[in-house]
Amino acid sequence: MKNFTSLLIASILGGILTLGSYKLFIGPDSQPQFIQEESSSQDFIPANYSSRIYGTNADFTEAAENTVNGVVHVKNVAVYQGPRSIWDLYRGNEGGRALQGAGSGVIISPDGYIVTNNHVIKGASEVEVTLNNNQTYTAEIIGVAESTDIALLKIDAEDLDYIPFGDSNNVRLGEWVLAVGNPFNLKSTVTAGIISATARDLNTYDATPQSFIQTDAAINPGNSGGALVNIKGELVGINTAITSQTGSYIGYAFAVPSNITRKIVEDIMEYGDVQKGILGIRGGSITPTAAEEFGLDATQGVYVAEVTSGSGAEKAGIKEGDVIRQIDNITINKFSDLTGYINSKRPDDEVRVTVLRKGKKRNLNVRLTKNEIYRVDSIGLEVTNATQEELDAYNTPNGVKISRTLMSNLPSEELVGTIITAINNQKVNNIEDVERIMNNRKASESIVVSFIDRNGEKQRVVWR
Repeated sequence: MKNFTSLLIASILGGILTLGSYKLFIGPDSQPQFIQEESSSQDFIPANYSSRIYGTNADFTEAAENTVNGVVHVKNVAVYQGPRSIWDLYRGNEGGRALQGAGSGVIISPDGYIVTNNHVIKGASEVEVTLNNNQTYTAEIIGVAESTDIALLKIDAEDLDYIPFGDSNNVRLGEWVLAVGNPFNLKSTVTAGIISATARDLNTYDATPQSFIQTDAAINPGNSGGALVNIKGELVGINTAITSQTGSYIGYAFAVPSNITRKIVEDIMEYGDVQKGILGIRGGSITPTAAEEFGLDATQGVYVAEVTSGSGAEKAGIKEGDVIRQIDNITINKFSDLTGYINSKRPDDEVRVTVLRKGKKRNLNVRLTKNEIYRVDSIGLEVTNATQEELDAYNTPNGVKISRTLMSNLPSEELVGTIITAINNQKVNNIEDVERIMNNRKASESIVVSFIDRNGEKQRVVWR
């Protein structure tokens, strides 16, 4: 019994000494570290576990609450006079209002400026805006930019909830975003997704390059013109389109970047129209075929096929055969990267362009010039402002010059260089006149082009 008691006391003392040593060397705030023995052969899959915590459990409630009241419902209403059908005539209906279409809009200032899609309000006799609190206003169309599908509206109201602009150049692949809309019969709706791609060009054919933000947040008909916001509640895009064979959302949605939208809005408010700055080059994205054909080392970027005479690009020293890889701090991998950034700039803005020339980098400061070229895709022609000397040569006081044909079936030898004097019997003095006439015509209308050919004779061509 005595021996057992001695052994018990010794065991207790040993335990106390061991625990005391652990506390002494490890410390109260330390965590145990496990060391894995090195293996002589690497028979495992390498992995990198960083300490960064990703937002799989991100909380969207604050962003949603801060933005739903900044998104409105937009109605495109047609006001008509007289009966529209034999049934109206029979019933004695002499006129009225009819809903042409509807979508969403984003309040961008407390005094009632609203951004929506141009296709939502196109052809409207009257535009009605309904806020999230069910108040309804008649909106004035301040201006539109058809090429980017943006329209600016104004309602007579004050102290409205609005959504501040964010910087769309800073959006990252995989970043969480919310699509906020106000469709016809659902009031405010919020869906969540991630940024799937940036600078996405949806054009299949040779048309004006686009630059959309792609997201997998659900956007359905009625949400066009609504807000794409980050989790801070900042506007990073205006929801515009979906890719779907059924007309409903299947995972591919697109938004006009907020930097382009903001620039368009500021231009319309300050100048009355959109100020388009250009580099002054023609080219395209580098493909494996192009790289092989032109003997390029680069596999990404924009190949400069032509430099416009007198442009900022020419004056800065950009040459045919250069590969544009960066503008300011924006990496240029494809043509839509370039157009997306340039579309957020104005004439006389200066940008720093990084080009590859024979394998060497060059940094060139380019002052953007005013866009003097307009593509009339519906008739396959590109026109530019004519100089006074060119007008004198054709003995005409007004007109624009055909600079290029966009369709292979048009006789470019006969058309390029000739002067268009009128479209649909409306005189044209510059490309702004051409754009205005084309934007205001109905899609079903024929296009009548009056021009002076190389022999000085007046001609008329009708596109149906």
